[in-house]
Amino acid sequence: MDKDYIQIMAVYCMFVMALIVRNHAVVVNIKTKGAKGDGITDDSPAILSAWKEVCGGPPPSSLLIPPGTYMSLAIMLVGPCKGPIEINAKGATLKAPPELAKFSKDSWIYIRNVDKLTMIGGTFDGQGQQTWMGTKCDETMACPVPVNLRLSNLKNLVLRDLTSINSKNFHLALRGSDNSRLENLIIDAPGNSVNTDGIHIAKLNGLNITNSKIGTGDDCISFGEGSRNIHIERVSCGPGHGFSIGSLGKFPNEEPVEGVFLKNCTITGTTNGVRIKTWPNSYPGIVRDIHFEDIIMNGAQNPVLIDQEYCPNKACKKGAPSKVKLTNVSFRRIRGTSATKVAVKLVCSAEVPCENVEVADVHLTFNGGPATSACSNAKPKVVGQNVPGVCQA
Repeated sequence: MDKDYIQIMAVYCMFVMALIVRNHAVVVNIKTKGAKGDGITDDSPAILSAWKEVCGGPPPSSLLIPPGTYMSLAIMLVGPCKGPIEINAKGATLKAPPELAKFSKDSWIYIRNVDKLTMIGGTFDGQGQQTWMGTKCDETMACPVPVNLRLSNLKNLVLRDLTSINSKNFHLALRGSDNSRLENLIIDAPGNSVNTDGIHIAKLNGLNITNSKIGTGDDCISFGEGSRNIHIERVSCGPGHGFSIGSLGKFPNEEPVEGVFLKNCTITGTTNGVRIKTWPNSYPGIVRDIHFEDIIMNGAQNPVLIDQEYCPNKACKKGAPSKVKLTNVSFRRIRGTSATKVAVKLVCSAEVPCENVEVADVHLTFNGGPATSACSNAKPKVVGQNVPGVCQA
């Protein structure tokens, strides 16, 4: 038989086999695993069973949570898996138990060690109203307070069209998940909810967050140690504490925060706008290449803030300066209204003063009279027309 013919047939057979495998990729509906979807029955065993099948099945595989309301206790979905995984929860609502005593760890839904996970749709309701009033299981013992979605070591993660509401703690905690994209998210909790950061980021390299709406009782997005190469665009924030780099310097050997770009965002009615916060009397650290551009402020307090004397609840010693070094920071084209008279405040460290801080074309007004600025251990580079005038002491 002709060798060329044999080779062609071999290639053809491999192609057909690949098509067959693809057509038999696993799609597992949690209803087939016993999920009731009545909002009362604990459906976590069905979700775990479905995950085990899709994670071990031929790629690409999909876990389907069809429209409905599902109650779920804490679950951990762990890889590695055999290939890309999709969790499709369009039209579905997952509810956590409201009782804090039903949690033994600090996560409600914890997913880790998966490459190329895509999560599409779904509302994740942490039912945190009871927890915000107190974190004790009983009269004597405090309980772990669970994050709605804890996502760790998920390389090439995509979150799209997902909603998180009323988390007991952070809504999303993202760690070690390089090269990820978050798109069209809605994160919502009342302004008086406790410690409900919208998205907390740490120890990852490469993240884009776009076209999202965040309103919480804490930072809309907080950037912890090791946050690198992060781009935030077209995200609205409010209520909450604004967009925050840090707090940093509280612990030894923290990894640098570098390459954060936040632009075309709107901040409304928050207690801070865009800020960098480090502890006084801190351990050494590095923050560099942080850029805030084209931001609209609507009645935000402290719209532009560097605070290297961050000391909430008097939980530190202010006598010694911060040792976290800030370099290459820019605030450009930030416009709108300030709810505080001091609209631009740059309080840098006396021991390691900020270097290369730029304020360019900032225009912020205050209803109670002219807005002002204040600086300490900072000599900002002032570019263009700025209101208020920026101190250069």
